[in-house]
Amino acid sequence: MASLEKVKMRHVRIRKRVTGTAERPRLAVHFSGKNIYAQVIDDVAGRTLAAVATTEKSLEGDKTLRANCVTAARLGKLLAERTKSVNVTRVVFDRGGFLYHGKVKALADAAREGGLDF
Repeated sequence: MASLEKVKMRHVRIRKRVTGTAERPRLAVHFSGKNIYAQVIDDVAGRTLAAVATTEKSLEGDKTLRANCVTAARLGKLLAERTKSVNVTRVVFDRGGFLYHGKVKALADAAREGGLDF
């Protein structure tokens, strides 16, 4: 079975149990080959409360951005700041089927350091 199929199967299995509410929205992460995306989602209302990605215009000029642990940690801190600005501190972590290792762990740890509780 290909790696991408395994990620999709794990993501479906995770999403059966993990949902975001207004009190504890879901922090969803996705990693492509070149970019990192993370967003805080209220699944009940169907709204994205805060988001960050390496493709943003504000980060576009930085040539050091890659899909690596250093960038993931930087985006985790930035997401924590944006999430706190909309008065959310508690979230549920959705690793998107990716293993909790490397970039996923770096983003999660940085978000915790930034003040998110999960």
